[in-house]
Amino acid sequence: MPSATAASAKTPPDKTPASAKAAKSRAAAPVLGVRALNRATLDRQLLLRRSALSAKDAVTHLLGLQAQNVKPPYYALAARLEGFAPEDLSRLMADREVVRIVTMRSTIHTHTADDCLTLRPLVQAARERELNVFRKGLAGVDLDRLAAVSRELVEAEPRTMKQLREALLAEWPDADPFALAVAARCRLPLVQVTPRGLWGRSGQVALTTAEHWLGRPAEPVPAPDATVLRYLAAFGPASVKDMQTWAGLTRLREVFERLRPELVTFRDEHGVELFDLPDAPRPDADTPAPPRLLPEFDNLLLSHADRSRVVPADLKGRTWQGNQAYRTFLVDGFLAGVWRHEEQVLTIEAFGTLTKAQRDEVVQEAGRMLAVMSGGTSYDIRFGTVIE
Repeated sequence: MPSATAASAKTPPDKTPASAKAAKSRAAAPVLGVRALNRATLDRQLLLRRSALSAKDAVTHLLGLQAQNVKPPYYALAARLEGFAPEDLSRLMADREVVRIVTMRSTIHTHTADDCLTLRPLVQAARERELNVFRKGLAGVDLDRLAAVSRELVEAEPRTMKQLREALLAEWPDADPFALAVAARCRLPLVQVTPRGLWGRSGQVALTTAEHWLGRPAEPVPAPDATVLRYLAAFGPASVKDMQTWAGLTRLREVFERLRPELVTFRDEHGVELFDLPDAPRPDADTPAPPRLLPEFDNLLLSHADRSRVVPADLKGRTWQGNQAYRTFLVDGFLAGVWRHEEQVLTIEAFGTLTKAQRDEVVQEAGRMLAVMSGGTSYDIRFGTVIE
């Protein structure tokens, strides 16, 4: 029998509440400054150095590309990939290996076929909630029947939104026609069929279901765990709110807590807890970051609740004017201005003063981008005014 002394020497059970342990862990987590977060994110986004990934592998790694307009996905890959040509992405779209579909944040993204069939189910609940805004215009409409009718219509032949509205209005003449079309888009995974989205061709938006276009069914609604890990690989280190901003989803805290044993944690300069993959790259804050020209709506600028890792506080909101989003460029890894490409002139507007060396590097990068996107055409690159 152990002596009383020996028994008393045993470590008493730890009765500290789990929440207190988590708080203590957060307080002890290393701090990542803005520049360290910037360099880590640029590395994950393939913007610290150009990648040798194929266009399809890059779209997979980046979890899709923002694509409200046709050209942004092409410019996004031109900024990130070595040896990229617009035909690389266009061919994937023509072969139905990538598609254009509404997913995160109710915006159009270019996704691989596999991600289209998994990410859209993941965010379907958010698309359902979106319909609450149109409840009045959908009074008396059976949404399950609307989805069935819409599916039959667009799978018989691709339909424009105007054609879909008119057909649905014949079924529900008292409903708001715009709300009917939105309901179809929210209820069904509608992809934009080619030639829309092809480089140098394009066309009006015509829609069919992802399952019909790709010839296989969508996946069941997945657990978000794998997508959280992929998000961190492409956008981390990141907070729960960052991921929720990117996905347009809520209540992801419990997913991060479930994954906590697999992750490492940091704090930003405001004490916000950041999660990351243990082996993900986190370059030194002083790692050089070359200039990059990005399209409007680039995911780099839209996928965090706190965008200060890329957008300086005094430049917040400078890339938008009304409903107009401008193409942007980075200097030293941070937003530095906007650019416009019209006819044979590329105009660069810096938000602050650039050194001669920085101006030369931006012009060189613009020339490289034009060579990739416009072949042998000669262009004038100048500094001027883009935002009127």
